[in-house]
Amino acid sequence: MAKTILAVDDSASIRQMVTFTLKGAGYEVIEAVDGQDALDKANIHKVNLVLTDINMPRIDGLKLLELLRKLTHYKTVPILMLTTESSDEIKAKGRAAGATGWLVKPFDPKRLLEVIGKVIG
Repeated sequence: MAKTILAVDDSASIRQMVTFTLKGAGYEVIEAVDGQDALDKANIHKVNLVLTDINMPRIDGLKLLELLRKLTHYKTVPILMLTTESSDEIKAKGRAAGATGWLVKPFDPKRLLEVIGKVIG
């Protein structure tokens, strides 16, 4: 059975590239347009990994991370941050909130799949 990934980004073009990359590697993908949309979908679907941007309307990626980690199913689900943010301060906040890993945009599809493969097998 294919692993399911929740891809969260307010940029339609980034979501399309991520979805295309992941589906091409055999993953199921659920897209969310921002943190609130992601939270709603995370409550309905059981996913194997969450891939989220940080800078988004309504609920940003760091707040989403905190909220997901409070849900029983998401205490152990890997959550990767895919963002233009690369400052040590933001990364430290991400780690403190429970981020599993960090990828900087623009992303390399091969690298993205490598990281996801390591995290969810």
